[in-house]
Amino acid sequence: MVNLKIHVKRIALLILLCITLAACTENKTVPAQETEPQSPQNNDAVYDGLVENPQPLSQHNTYDTLNVATYITQVDDTYFIADCYHDQIIYSDTLDKPLTEWNILTKEVHYAHTIAFDATTILVDDTEHNRLLAFQKMDKGYAHTQTLEGIGMKPHFVQYNEKRQEFMAWSSITGELYLLKRCNMPNEQGIYPLYIDNILKIDELYGVYVRSFTVLENEIYFVSGHNNQTILKAQIDGSGNNAKIMVTNRYEVPSNLAGMVQLYKIQDYYYITVSTDNTENQEYATIVRTKRLEDLKTGAYEDVYAQFGLHGGTPYYINEMEGRYYMTHHRTDKNIIAFDVIDNEIVNIAVVY
Repeated sequence: MVNLKIHVKRIALLILLCITLAACTENKTVPAQETEPQSPQNNDAVYDGLVENPQPLSQHNTYDTLNVATYITQVDDTYFIADCYHDQIIYSDTLDKPLTEWNILTKEVHYAHTIAFDATTILVDDTEHNRLLAFQKMDKGYAHTQTLEGIGMKPHFVQYNEKRQEFMAWSSITGELYLLKRCNMPNEQGIYPLYIDNILKIDELYGVYVRSFTVLENEIYFVSGHNNQTILKAQIDGSGNNAKIMVTNRYEVPSNLAGMVQLYKIQDYYYITVSTDNTENQEYATIVRTKRLEDLKTGAYEDVYAQFGLHGGTPYYINEMEGRYYMTHHRTDKNIIAFDVIDNEIVNIAVVY
């Protein structure tokens, strides 16, 4: 009987040892699985706001003039204009057509300001609705494919950063820069969803009305707001959840240039469009240029507004298309101005619309 009890105990110990070894082996494999890189999953939590059945709008513009045009850009062989106060984005295959022959991309926006493109997706800011709208070209035209809600407060500027392979959207009041990525694979409808990869914050710009940023090589310049009178230079380090933004320099500006719109580098000069002074007075609207941002505070800059044959309006965003520069302009009947810069001289100025 004693021998039987001993035998049973030995069997029980052997079983317990086997279970323990199996458990230890299993625990050792878990960390290896957890350290594998994870990619975003294709589900509603990641890709929010997808349009159920994307369809082109198929409508022509009914306005024969622009009402506060803020941005013009080219996507492949098509031109797009943010017709801000008409609450629409319009497009055409040529700049020679009357505006009433342009097509409407969307009328779902309220004060859209800018348009960006990454070779697949068009992204526009819907400023007063605090959101972004995405579009893709379908068989019958461009269709609204996704809406990204809750993009800070008054998102005012979107760009595609080719080097970082991401969209950048600026919340003009909260000092937040939204970084958005496109899914590598399309869904069953052929749509490439966007997702927010990170939100970078510049605390000192919270509550400051900053209309845009400019990416120059590895640095980002945030123009002065009327209530901070300072251009900030910053740099993004890292990517994904590890991305961080750090301010690396500050350039004070005089009160008459405080309410800036955009900083744009052409050849040896920084061109800066200005909407208001530090009291938000639009009578100070102009365009200036300088070779050194440090010189702005001392007044060492050139006012070039008159060189465009313009007066009484507000120069806004500048963009380059096919080697020629285009500047939107409002508060007058001259809304889109084309020009060249040759050896730092502004030449070949023409009113497009």
